[in-house]
Amino acid sequence: MKPLIDVAELEARLAGGHRTVLLDVRWALGDPHGHEHYLAEHLPGAVFVDLATELSDPAVPDRGRHPLPAPEQFQEAARRWGIRNGDVVVGYDDSGNMAAARLWWMLRDAGLSNVCLLDSGLAAWRAAGLPLESGPVQPKPGDVELGSGHMPVADAGAAAGWARSGLLLDARAGERYRGEIEPVDPRAGHIPGAVSAPTTGNVDAAGRFLPAAQLRRRFEDLGVQEGTPVAVYCGSGVTAAHEVAALELAGYRAALYPGSFSEWSNRRELPVAVGPEPGGGGTDAGAGRSPAGNSAGAGGSVAL
Repeated sequence: MKPLIDVAELEARLAGGHRTVLLDVRWALGDPHGHEHYLAEHLPGAVFVDLATELSDPAVPDRGRHPLPAPEQFQEAARRWGIRNGDVVVGYDDSGNMAAARLWWMLRDAGLSNVCLLDSGLAAWRAAGLPLESGPVQPKPGDVELGSGHMPVADAGAAAGWARSGLLLDARAGERYRGEIEPVDPRAGHIPGAVSAPTTGNVDAAGRFLPAAQLRRRFEDLGVQEGTPVAVYCGSGVTAAHEVAALELAGYRAALYPGSFSEWSNRRELPVAVGPEPGGGGTDAGAGRSPAGNSAGAGGSVAL
């Protein structure tokens, strides 16, 4: 199934009575009120998914801020959301799918092929003037059988040498890549050899993914070529999944580094490069966090 569904397609699907599990992943760094936002308004029938507790294990320095949960734990959550074998699942959020892409990637990795993102999420549904509802949704438990390992992944060891034979993309804002600011992780900068590719460049002003041809040109300009191994990281493996989805739309398959920079920067033996170039203007294996500031800055929203 393609990574995206638009509002018209989803509305027609729901109107036709086709079984569809809607999952609301309302979450953003610095905003702990995702569940409250969901309760205030959400797509009719949508079930809330808590990114911090259902799509992540608790933070551990050597695994990052949002470690992936164990497969059996994730299957339990998916059944709680009401997913049954063979279901079509549509995830969305209210931030251009920057959070919901984590759900998309995890379900794909677990072997669920019928999963996609509502393009532009809640904003597109609102803009179409379609009805919303409030309050919780408690679905009948599902019976879905999930596995693991269906999507390519990279660990810190692979990321360390990835640029020698492939392309490693850093999906965070440009100022974090350059090491000018680091609001959450212990060191500022990027993995040596990584190329800056902010996730915000995947979408338009309305939060919709750019057309496939435009995304392909974007990634080609960054150095993506047929046959070149590509891996992506961000701050904690959340929005890097958005870049994996964008690459898939462009016709490329990419690995995700789940631990991302939050894991890398906590491992003091691993070097961190600073500056605008992949190799940096030097490396720093021990500096502390840069002064906190506006994490959006010139490069857009924080890549988590």
